Amino acid sequence: MIFLKPHHNRIYLLALLGLFWFANPLWSQGSETIDEKLAQYFKEYTTYKNEGKIDKALDILDEARKLSENSLNEKGTIDTYNRFALLNLQRGDTTNAEFFLARASKLLEDYKSYPSGEGFYKYVNARLLYNSDLNFQAIKSLEEAKTLSNDRNLLNNMLLLEGLIFINIEDYEKAAVSFNSLIVNTDDIEKAYLTARAHLGLADLNIRTEDYEESIKNGLSAIALAKANNFSIELLQATEYLAKANELRQNYKLALKYKESIVEIKDSIFTLDKVKAETNKADKLAMEEAKTEINRQDERIAALSESANRSEITAILTSAFLTIISLLAVSLYRNNQIKLKTNDLLQTKNKELQAARDAAVQAMEAKTNFLSTVSHELRTPLYAVTGLTHLLLEENPSANQKEHLKSLKFSGDYLLNFINDILQINKIDADKLEPSSIDFYLKKILSEVIDSLQQSAKQNKTKITLNYDDEIPQHLMSDPLKLSQIFINLIGNSIKFTKNGEVTMIAKLVKKEEENVTLYFEVKDTGIGISHEQQQHIFDSFEQGSIQINREYGGTGLGLTIVKSLLGLFDSEIQLRSQEGKGSSFFFELVLKSKDDIVDDIPFEMEQKEYDLNGLHVLVVEDNKINQVITKKMLNKRGVSCDIAENGLEAIDHANRNQYDGILMDIHMPGISGVEATIEIRKFDRETPIIALTAISLDDSLETFYAAGCNDVVTKPFKPEVFYQKLGENFFEHKQKKSAS
Repeated sequence: MIFLKPHHNRIYLLALLGLFWFANPLWSQGSETIDEKLAQYFKEYTTYKNEGKIDKALDILDEARKLSENSLNEKGTIDTYNRFALLNLQRGDTTNAEFFLARASKLLEDYKSYPSGEGFYKYVNARLLYNSDLNFQAIKSLEEAKTLSNDRNLLNNMLLLEGLIFINIEDYEKAAVSFNSLIVNTDDIEKAYLTARAHLGLADLNIRTEDYEESIKNGLSAIALAKANNFSIELLQATEYLAKANELRQNYKLALKYKESIVEIKDSIFTLDKVKAETNKADKLAMEEAKTEINRQDERIAALSESANRSEITAILTSAFLTIISLLAVSLYRNNQIKLKTNDLLQTKNKELQAARDAAVQAMEAKTNFLSTVSHELRTPLYAVTGLTHLLLEENPSANQKEHLKSLKFSGDYLLNFINDILQINKIDADKLEPSSIDFYLKKILSEVIDSLQQSAKQNKTKITLNYDDEIPQHLMSDPLKLSQIFINLIGNSIKFTKNGEVTMIAKLVKKEEENVTLYFEVKDTGIGISHEQQQHIFDSFEQGSIQINREYGGTGLGLTIVKSLLGLFDSEIQLRSQEGKGSSFFFELVLKSKDDIVDDIPFEMEQKEYDLNGLHVLVVEDNKINQVITKKMLNKRGVSCDIAENGLEAIDHANRNQYDGILMDIHMPGISGVEATIEIRKFDRETPIIALTAISLDDSLETFYAAGCNDVVTKPFKPEVFYQKLGENFFEHKQKKSAS
């Protein structure tokens, strides 16, 4: 940009002075009053700048600029330009910072009797050089600034900048002196801000010198000051230093906590709308200042035209033309900068979101793998506990021993149910559970659930009632196993919290549209009820209302979580009505398919058969020695003889050389797995029944077992009656058919 010669500027200013003497009421207030007003503006600007409220700081500076220019207060105008440059530097906008710094420099050339303003200019220039990594040039500019100003606040800010420069050039001793001097500063304007910045400088310095304990102390001090004074940028920087220091100190839990806080703080500070608003406002003010300069040029052209100074008019026209071209270029450049900043911010946000998503996925996978492994590893020793307990109970123990064994059996069953609950939730969370669609009779399912819970109800002296709508179609299509789990958890939960009362299971037909049937289910009780506050969290994992309730009634607090998760598979949602001391009601609706055209050829109620297993000879494939002993004893008690194979290869060899009535195949074994062994056996033996015995994990799929050639699956640890029933259905029935043929 081209400026007039200094003497022309002075003539122009004197002319304007004459006009403003009569026209501008501000001039009549006196320069002292204007200086006081400007000082107040600058104080407000400093507060907004330190709090990160850039848009408000820009507004205040604009007011200061208008006041100083309208009152022909050159000092005020220089101070305003310097602060505009400093504020744009804080925003990271070097272009606008250089523009305003150039305006200040031009005025200082014409107004040479203002050393304090020149000192501020040198300080801002040092900041600009520091940002450009020109550290030694920045130090030189600071040294010049110190000789020009004795303003305490400015000198303190110079001291802070010196400390930052010394860190950059790795002169840590001098940096520490600068920062420690500011820790105890007595600045009238920015005491808290300068102290916070000094603690941040020391926190950075401590990390570089590997003094992580001191870095954490300084970081915490900076955070305290930042929170107390709304210093948002300083709060972010302190949190970043604390995250880094704790990570280097191997305190990963705290480091993660601070890293999570960093994302939250950034989201609150750096928003697209805020960046756009600040950039637009800063650009607008720069454009207004440039337009003001053009207007000045126009006025001077008019004045010079009267004196017929054509050569100078040409120069001024050229200057104005270049100014306009510069404005257009700056405008285009700034628009491009806004786009670049917006894109950069979007990319940063996308990277942060992607990193958060990846971390969440990794955490979920880690949790899934951990629970899957733990549940499987727990099932194996638990099989020994439950199996040995069953065997000991069948060996006529004394009354005292029987009592202890029953307690042991109860504990084993409780632990097994807990493992099953965790595995169930884990499967749902990992999207490894999908509802099947098979024909079933709802009333039979509900009756079986109630029958299985009658013993628990009797212990609590509680009555269970089934209120069933006979209008519900007999043949429905859905997943009866998962529905049973839902009803078992809901009714079991109500029984647990209801003593000397009643639990009612309600099933009603809401509507039927062609094949779609909408059913209403409700489980209500007369138990202890749930407070309004506890209802907000009752469906969360491990929540039972309170610690006292957990101690008194026991349980894992996973039942209702499982219900909520399972209903989600059916696109349904559990709802609750409850009042303390007056009971609770859990209800939901399900949309199922009905098959009314199915004929009842086979009755739903099928009695379990008692099988005589005596004389059967089976192969037990099991790598665990204790499990071998238990399985063998359980078989021998029913007259079943067996051979033992300790791995998949032995199982294939035994099956190839011998005839068995059935094979009990463990799935998880060293070497080849039970699935692989089954596939190999089926290559030469398609007839012998194979039952998979597995401590089933999250990654196990029943379909995989059946596809390999297994006839049935029994999960370990199992109930003895279930185990014997499966042996009868598969091994005994096969032997009978084989003998008949």
